Amino acid sequence: MPDVMSDSRLIGVGVGPGDPELVTVKGVNALRAADIVVVPVMDTGERGRAEATVLHYVPQEKVVRVVFALNERSDRARREAAWDAAGERVAELISRHGSVAFATIGDPNVYSTFTYLAQTIVELVPGVVVETVPGITAMQDLAARSGAVLTEGTEPLTLVPLTAGSAVLKAALAGPGTVVAYKFGRHAAEVAEALRETGRIGDAVWGASLGLPEQSVRPAADLGSEPLPYLSTLIAPARRDGGRGGKL
Repeated sequence: MPDVMSDSRLIGVGVGPGDPELVTVKGVNALRAADIVVVPVMDTGERGRAEATVLHYVPQEKVVRVVFALNERSDRARREAAWDAAGERVAELISRHGSVAFATIGDPNVYSTFTYLAQTIVELVPGVVVETVPGITAMQDLAARSGAVLTEGTEPLTLVPLTAGSAVLKAALAGPGTVVAYKFGRHAAEVAEALRETGRIGDAVWGASLGLPEQSVRPAADLGSEPLPYLSTLIAPARRDGGRGGKL
């Protein structure tokens, strides 16, 4: 990451899973120091989790909503057209204001819209400095709220987005270590089946709307056929039978 002064700066700021208390001090400082804070919204226009979190720390008049095709999965042309339009809008804001922060739920380097935005901005704004401020991820928040331990000793940690399909999750569950699944809400029944087939359902937990009034944190054994919120997170801890420090 460049450490130079520039008139053009784009800062991706991770604002965590939804609980405003989980924004880091560095993240709050970056949001407040930027001239403008961009928040992504869907074309339906409702306030997203990133925007709701940001408004705890910066005034409404400093926040600019930019439409992204956040829920577009099948129509690639429409999705990329939306990214191009969003990139042009943010490039315009950078040229006018100089320093623009982009608030993203979780972390800007983990399955974030910021990645695509930054690639577009680098092409549109010569000399732009791109920076990121890390954020708390949903798996960290769910681990804290549920008591699930993500890793011990030499255990690997595998993170799978269910947008890749349930077969990818099943393959990960068949391996060692803890498996985390993101965006699995629409595939809850398939996830429950994969956990049962691989013998991993006993200690697994899932959560949605973490840190919000409608929060759910439940054992995976309770999963049924009903779809859950899209941004649901699953943790299937590693099999641990060696006692304390058994994986060291």
